[in-house]
Amino acid sequence: MNELGRLEDLPQDYRDDLTQLNLVPLWPSLRAVLPPHVPARKTQPTLWSYATLRPLLLRAGELTPMEKAERRVLVLANPGHGLEKMQASAAMYLGMQLLLPGEWAPSHKHTPNAVRMIVEGEGAWTTVDGEKCPMARGDLILTPTGLWHEHGHDGDQPVVWLDVLDLPIVYFLEASYVTEGQRQEQKTSRGDRAWTRAGVVPSPVFERTNKRNPVLRYPWADARAALLSLAEDQPELESVQVTYINPETGGDAENILGFYALMLRPGQTLTLPARSPAQVFHLIEGRVAAKIVDSTFILAEADTCCAPGYEKVSLTNQLADKPSFVFIADESPLHRKLGVYENRG
Repeated sequence: MNELGRLEDLPQDYRDDLTQLNLVPLWPSLRAVLPPHVPARKTQPTLWSYATLRPLLLRAGELTPMEKAERRVLVLANPGHGLEKMQASAAMYLGMQLLLPGEWAPSHKHTPNAVRMIVEGEGAWTTVDGEKCPMARGDLILTPTGLWHEHGHDGDQPVVWLDVLDLPIVYFLEASYVTEGQRQEQKTSRGDRAWTRAGVVPSPVFERTNKRNPVLRYPWADARAALLSLAEDQPELESVQVTYINPETGGDAENILGFYALMLRPGQTLTLPARSPAQVFHLIEGRVAAKIVDSTFILAEADTCCAPGYEKVSLTNQLADKPSFVFIADESPLHRKLGVYENRG
């Protein structure tokens, strides 16, 4: 490959003329934006230990009342992108959110899509588009783009969940904004009760007018049972994984990010292929070692780590007598829509 000219090779007066006209020569920076063979990636392998961040999150509850926070969150920021960017990868934002007993996080809606993976506590709920979704450990709750949502807590202990949003990409597109609203009137119907049995779905007599995913809450009890059944039914299966989908279309649960639950058999090591999207791993149950590039992280329950794209990831269940369960978020739907998805094996 030929060596390209450098910016400093150009006369200063020529560079000044370009700058005055808001022009930039491409060739000195061409390899920065089009590197050979593998993309340039700012996402670094990073671990966020729940045991170390939890005390800081609880202290935030003491220092900042809800009326001054709206959403009380500690952002899990990837140092490769710069902490001020508040992003875990190019398209994913992560945050640990705290809700204390008796609190209400006011209703709003925004353009980024969000999901909540419940980490600890009971008695809290989120209302999305009028549907009240109870929160229990391991549950996945969607708040798709443009839907009103609010959070309340009727229990007596702190509740914490992991937020996963496509905020970085929506912000990059200059399409990110929020609208504040009033407390919602809660409906009695819930999508997770209507779409709960494999192979059996509601039969619409009339065409649905609401085009959103009919399921907003995916109970962990159901996902866990599906993984255990899959492992028992197919003992030869190497990767015991389920995908959170829109059951009406069979497509991804949301438009930009993908969400999955993975079970590692006792003592199992699973090597995930090098694919183009970045990935986030959050441990729901068990103990797992994650080898990402040159880093090896030991994940205890509620720990979270991330991996850049185009890299293999090795996951090892460190429990010899029990399975471990991992929640995964990635950028696959976005990559497929853009036509840049790759699986390099």
